[in-house]
Amino acid sequence: MVDEDRIAALEKRVTKLEAHTETSGAPQPVSPDLDNDPLWALIGLRARAAEPGAVMLVGHVLLPDGRTAQWQQAKTTDELLDSDWTRSAATLAALGQPVRVRLLQQVLTGTSTANELTRLDGVGTSGQVYHHLRELISTGWLTAVGGGRHEVPVARVVPLLALIQGAQG
Repeated sequence: MVDEDRIAALEKRVTKLEAHTETSGAPQPVSPDLDNDPLWALIGLRARAAEPGAVMLVGHVLLPDGRTAQWQQAKTTDELLDSDWTRSAATLAALGQPVRVRLLQQVLTGTSTANELTRLDGVGTSGQVYHHLRELISTGWLTAVGGGRHEVPVARVVPLLALIQGAQG
């Protein structure tokens, strides 16, 4: 059941934002309140994106290895619908193999060397692991950083986590 009071409050905030944008000429930042306003990011996007809308990925992640991934990308609906989706097929296909997704998760959580990855249960032989690592490197999901170590490039952390979140529903 949808909480009608929350919807009414959101509609009031959107109306206020739209009125302010029309008078000031520039959208103002919306203060995020995750507990009381779960649509705060959507409200901000709608205030900035003309119809038919846009899609935005944004994230701030502190990784176990100490790196910080702060990333934001937005595309209009028209840009996305008019783009050549087949250009993304190889990148997406690389994630379609359960062992590869597991390897990426392990690398993100601190298991970074090829030697460590080959010792994980259920990932196959060392030759198979190296095959998966090469595929993940060639599609940009991993980089080799020397000494047999691998890492997910900072620019790919938020998109990867967003894909996983989207797949989980």
